[in-house]
Amino acid sequence: MDVKIEESWKDILKDEFSKPYFQQIVLHLKTERSQGKTIYPPGPLIFNAFNTTPFAKVKVVILGQDPYHGPGQAHGLCFSVQNGVPPPPSLVNIFKELHDDIGIKMPGHGNLTHWAQQGVFLLNASLTVRAGEPMSHAKIGWAEFTDTVIKKISQLKEHVVFMLWGKFAQEKRVLIDDTKHLVLRSVHPSPLSASGGFFGCKHFSKANAYLVNNGTDPVDWSL
Repeated sequence: MDVKIEESWKDILKDEFSKPYFQQIVLHLKTERSQGKTIYPPGPLIFNAFNTTPFAKVKVVILGQDPYHGPGQAHGLCFSVQNGVPPPPSLVNIFKELHDDIGIKMPGHGNLTHWAQQGVFLLNASLTVRAGEPMSHAKIGWAEFTDTVIKKISQLKEHVVFMLWGKFAQEKRVLIDDTKHLVLRSVHPSPLSASGGFFGCKHFSKANAYLVNNGTDPVDWSL
């Protein structure tokens, strides 16, 4: 498979695409498609986070677990849904915290492309999922790929804000050099846990303060 991925990322990750584990990912996806399985997001959107946020622009990383598994939801940006799709509960809670933190009113949609275009890299640890089966592609090799992505950002950039929400995301902290980046941690924004520390975490204002202090434009979090 010729990976359709933005040129700066293609260059930084070029060694990964020829490795056996990545070939196995490709084979796995082709096999499932040949069996008539539906995979989200659609092929052209698998690398949407990379294509919308070139490497040089990355200033905030938000890490999700895997894509939404319902029809029309996933479009390659973690926590984001396509226009016309109601924001899922975790995203609604993100918007609530945004409002409480910096006063941004609740948007009428859940498409986070505007964030991605400003340098908010919305990365899922798994880039694909089978329809209706959360975490179904968690063990096909994507973790090795996205762990490398996180390490490359940590190694090759400075003063990036990493937002790690929930236990799964926080386990990636070992990949990040926190002497030159800001690592913000909280519980996951899902309804099951948000009241245990996500609400009130003020990650959005903290991220902008850090970016400004290090000579980088803040993120306009409005949508």
